[in-house]
This record gives sequence, structure tokens and C-alpha cells, in this order.
Amino acid sequence: MAKEKKVEAPQGPTMEQINYVPALQKKYKEEIIANLTKEFSYKTIMQVPKLVKIAINEGIGSATQDKKLVEVAQQELTAITGQKAVQTVSRKDISNFKLRKGMPIGAKVTLRGVKMYEFLERLIAISLPRIRDFKGIAENFDGRGNYTLGIKEQIIFPEIDIDKITKVMGMEITFVTTAKTDEEAHALLREFGLPFKNIKRN
Repeated sequence: MAKEKKVEAPQGPTMEQINYVPALQKKYKEEIIANLTKEFSYKTIMQVPKLVKIAINEGIGSATQDKKLVEVAQQELTAITGQKAVQTVSRKDISNFKLRKGMPIGAKVTLRGVKMYEFLERLIAISLPRIRDFKGIAENFDGRGNYTLGIKEQIIFPEIDIDKITKVMGMEITFVTTAKTDEEAHALLREFGLPFKNIKRN
């Protein structure tokens, strides 16, 4: 009589994983809300701006000549963020650039929740300080409380192996907040630790 194979039941998340809260998410609840409430005299906690999502977009200008670059960008963003990136496609035909509607032209990923806070923490503590001659990031708000940070080289991220890259590529990182003004959005991101150029350091 054949032996029955023992099938192990799938293991769910541990209690430690369920209770895990990223450091910056914890900081927001325990420090940032109070600091912003004091700075802007908010009446209720609902008025305090919060970070909703972080969208990272890597556009490939030379993708029309080399389609493999889009696949590379997709793989790199997936490695950097820990979430599967998707390809972006052209919305219309542009004959001057040999671009056809529906042609892959880059990669993007949108982070929320735990992954968003974890990425933000790595960006502030590890990646930005790796920029050569780094002196802080410029203020580039859109007038509606959102901020876009331009990165010139993906090699600032430790997840990228500089010896294996095929092309140095940049990306845009957009921080979407519930802030009603750029001033409030700036204060929120400053409290998280984003190193803006005009912030005085001791």
C-alpha cells in the first residue's frame, strides 16, 4: 500500500508580521500629526495632511530604438520598490520620434501603505545620501500639495548592481498628499525627513 504524502498546510503571516508598523508610519502617528497641528493650528485630526501614495515613473527616451530597455526598467523598479512594476505605453502617434500609439515607453509603480513607508525610509536614509555632492533636494511642488522629485541615476539605489546595468536611467518620484497647499505638503514631507535644500541643519 502506497504511503500517503503529507501535505503541509499553508502558513499565514505570523503575529509579528501582522503587528508590524514601518518606522515612518509610526512617526507620523506619534510625532508628525502633533507637530503639524501645532504649526498650522488645525482644529481636528482630519485636517492634518497625510501621504497617500508614492508613484515612481521611469521613462525611456530611447525605447523606440531598444525595446529591451523597457523590460530592464520594469525589472529595476520592481527590485527598487519590492512591488511589481508595470510598463507604460504611448497614448498617441508621434512620427518625429518614431513613436506609435500603444508602444512601450517606460515603467511605473505606485506604492501605498507599508511598502510606501518602507520605500520612503530607504530613500531618505540610504539612497539620497548616495548622490554625488548631495546638498539637499529642490522644491518642486505642483500647487496642489503634491511633490515630484527627479532622480538622474538609478544607481543611487543599493538594489541596483552598477556592474550589471545596461544604461544609466533617471526617474520621477511623485509624493501625493492630502495637503491643500504646497506649504502644508512641504511641512509634511519635511517632518518625514525629506532633506530639502532650504532646511537649516544643526
